[in-house]
Amino acid sequence: MADREAYDGPILEIENLSISFFTRLREIPAVMDFSTTVMPGEAMGLVGESGCGKSTVALGVMQDLGVNGRIVGGSIKFKGRNLNEMSREELAKIRGKEIAMIYQEPMASLNPAMRIGKQLMEVPMIHEGVSEKEAYQRALEVVTDVRLPDPERMLSAFPHQLSGGQQQRIVIALALMANPSLLILDEPTTALDVTVEAAVVELVKDLGKKYGTSMLFISHNLGLILETCDRLCVMYSGEAVETGSIEDVFDKMRHPYTQALFRSIPLPGADKNSRPLVAIPGNFPLPHERPRGCNFGPRCDYFEGGRCDAADIRMDAIEGDDRHDSRCLKFREIDWNAPIAAAIETKKAEIGEVVIKVDNLKKYYEVAASALFSHGETKVVKANESLSFEARESETLAIVGESGCGKSTLAKVLMGLETATDGHVVLDNKGIESVPIQERDTSTVSSIQMVFQNPFDTLNPSMAVGRQIIRALEVFKIGKNEAARRQRMLELLDLVKLPRAFADRMPRQLSGGQKQRVGIARAFAGGARIVVADEPVSALDVSVQAAVTDLLMEIQRNEKTTLLFISHDLSIVRYLSDRVMVMYLGHVVEIGSTDQVFSPPYHPYTEALLSAVPIADTSVEKEHIVLEGDIPSAMNPPPGCPFQTRCRWKKDVPGGLCDTEVPPMKTLDSGHQIKCHLADDILARMTPVIKVAAE
Repeated sequence: MADREAYDGPILEIENLSISFFTRLREIPAVMDFSTTVMPGEAMGLVGESGCGKSTVALGVMQDLGVNGRIVGGSIKFKGRNLNEMSREELAKIRGKEIAMIYQEPMASLNPAMRIGKQLMEVPMIHEGVSEKEAYQRALEVVTDVRLPDPERMLSAFPHQLSGGQQQRIVIALALMANPSLLILDEPTTALDVTVEAAVVELVKDLGKKYGTSMLFISHNLGLILETCDRLCVMYSGEAVETGSIEDVFDKMRHPYTQALFRSIPLPGADKNSRPLVAIPGNFPLPHERPRGCNFGPRCDYFEGGRCDAADIRMDAIEGDDRHDSRCLKFREIDWNAPIAAAIETKKAEIGEVVIKVDNLKKYYEVAASALFSHGETKVVKANESLSFEARESETLAIVGESGCGKSTLAKVLMGLETATDGHVVLDNKGIESVPIQERDTSTVSSIQMVFQNPFDTLNPSMAVGRQIIRALEVFKIGKNEAARRQRMLELLDLVKLPRAFADRMPRQLSGGQKQRVGIARAFAGGARIVVADEPVSALDVSVQAAVTDLLMEIQRNEKTTLLFISHDLSIVRYLSDRVMVMYLGHVVEIGSTDQVFSPPYHPYTEALLSAVPIADTSVEKEHIVLEGDIPSAMNPPPGCPFQTRCRWKKDVPGGLCDTEVPPMKTLDSGHQIKCHLADDILARMTPVIKVAAE
């Protein structure tokens, strides 16, 4: 501790850092001429698309670049000492104690065979030589700090007995055990639900203040960076392109890439018809195919041949701002306040007749009460409980809620991958709830198709892209012969805006966004009338998300498709959906038009969900609601209202009604429905969670 108090210079100083990876074929420059400074107690955000070098910078700081990685230029100084020049013994003393890192996947940092308490106690025992008793007390204190319930029970648990959010909190506790001066967080909330993410972000901010820890926060989510960091560095293709305070970069951006990033994310006010997102044209360059001069040049609206591609471009200071720099030759000439060139405004699709109707749908699973003894007593998991809704032609119905709320189970029942326990699913006046997919006729199968979350898992790696689409056409009995099917396959590639030459490519030769387009082409191969899109853009970069989202919208307009859009990203839901259905623990707790669900009155759970959404806009004010506790188990749901264990409004319902009775679905204005015991006058007094400050 004395060491920390005595040192008042920069905690981390990276100057002109260049990192390359060496393969048999070539040197691959991953990071070039990168500089940043993190002061004591400061949180620095590092943002950019996948492959831009964010994690490589973090691994460079940890001096953990593997056998192929090497620092080929520049320096990384920690508290004034050059990490590149330290011996392995010196680095071993600093890692974990002075510099700690939190990774994206919590289970990668935890030993599955060791109790949590023992893993936490090891840190001070190894680094500081403290006694077992003192280490236990420290572990107890830190687990309490990260707001985990029943800390003593947590310490005696194994990692697999904890939820994802609890595991990530333990990893944060692990990093804090040695009270480090610098904490590196690499996408620490990507795998978490938005409500858990909000709690973890709140926790990180509070702990940063309490322990005075400096932070390097790596993320592709600009909203998260706004909520957690003081300063920001935007990276593109291995280089820092803009850096400055959060306010300067968000409100006075001075690099075309930063501007393009913001235009591709759905901020309040974006609308799929009148104000569509603007996707960044072209593709991210591979490290060995970077252009001369400005790396962003081929995708830039302001590119000037003979100038922007003449020579390497250095970072340049922006006068009058706080350490605000841009890697752009033209930033003083560009009119940054010019309105966005009007994207093509589209006519709102006419919503047609009801295509699919779900009435009182229930899906229960029987599982063994003990994982080890399957012949023992069984318990019932109520994955879907009395779901009722309908979806119309050309409509986008978004289905939102935390993991485990039953969204994907509903999708499986609609697809025929599971059959319903009770209730009805009616497609074209025909009940399909108890017909498994192998018994459905071809027209039913082709009518309901799915676009999956992870484009990497849905394509056959050993079959060319075109052949995979033709295979779907064969299954749906489309095309009289091979030539007709090949022609239809090429038309489908046109539909998803992929070059026809991609028909002969293998999946490994495609980027994530291109793979997802192939998945969409395959879903529409049979003329699908209903497409269930299960988190279709969550695995993609923000710039690619915009292109894929708008592609889905365009196809929907042309084909009059009904889109059931499953997501936990409420920003994108607000942008593209016509109606929203909110699920919690198997129940539909709210359903209505997008405007109805995003403005009061809310179901208390919807209110908390909206509060948890990180929005990358400094003019937005949010009411701060952090949900306490974890989502209950569907095997052992609470009695009464499913949300009562986490509801902040429960005290306003008299007579303990929430504890004993499932609320009725009450209809408010224009078909807006809320499943809640709150009296109408209390619902009417609710105030907006998200407010946009007047310009």
